[in-house]
Amino acid sequence: MFVALEPRRLYRQAAEQLRILIQSGEIAVGERLPAERELAERLGVSRPTVREALIVLEVEGLVQIRMGSGVYVSPKAAGAPKVLAADDSEAPFEILQARCIIESAIAEEAARCVDEAGIRSLDVILEEMEGVLENSERALALDRAFHTAIADIIGNSSLNVFIGLIYDKRASPFFEKLASYFEGPHTWRAALDEHRIIRDALAAGDPAAAREAMRMHLTLSQKRFSESFGEEPMREE
Repeated sequence: MFVALEPRRLYRQAAEQLRILIQSGEIAVGERLPAERELAERLGVSRPTVREALIVLEVEGLVQIRMGSGVYVSPKAAGAPKVLAADDSEAPFEILQARCIIESAIAEEAARCVDEAGIRSLDVILEEMEGVLENSERALALDRAFHTAIADIIGNSSLNVFIGLIYDKRASPFFEKLASYFEGPHTWRAALDEHRIIRDALAAGDPAAAREAMRMHLTLSQKRFSESFGEEPMREE
């Protein structure tokens, strides 16, 4: 039986409820879980929250995510899989939303004080990123460098540290597992194209355009992580 959840660490609560159903045998080993849309409706949460909960269960070994097919209860669930300790880690979509809000404001301010040296730094990063789209590890490092370089333009070292810290929260096992399904050369190409739009807005010294370009980039980043694990297409919440 599903119970509607209250809005606190919803993805952890959703994972716990699904974990109970699996370990009790209500959802059997090898059985396909209901579609994300159905789970979201039963739990009273958004589909991204369901997706985050499923990632938690996969990291624990309780489910297997098969792209294009769905999510299935793992044979390991018949034993006593280790349940990861609850913590206060932010959920992947919380991190992306926070970055969207904060980095949009930083891009706006950077456009007011940008100089040629700042644009040259961005150009060096973008040129290198163009050549490593097949190498996710290197592309990720350069993506981080691009975003911290924009904070550098303002000349506030605290902002640079802050952006680095919030970016590095994606190193959690849950975010990395989510990224393993949705990141690849095509997503890095999209990110590179969006970075160039941000760069051009900064070079033009247009605060409003820089803010919007960053907001759109990080909004599209969220959408790239919002594809369904199952066979159904993702729709707007």
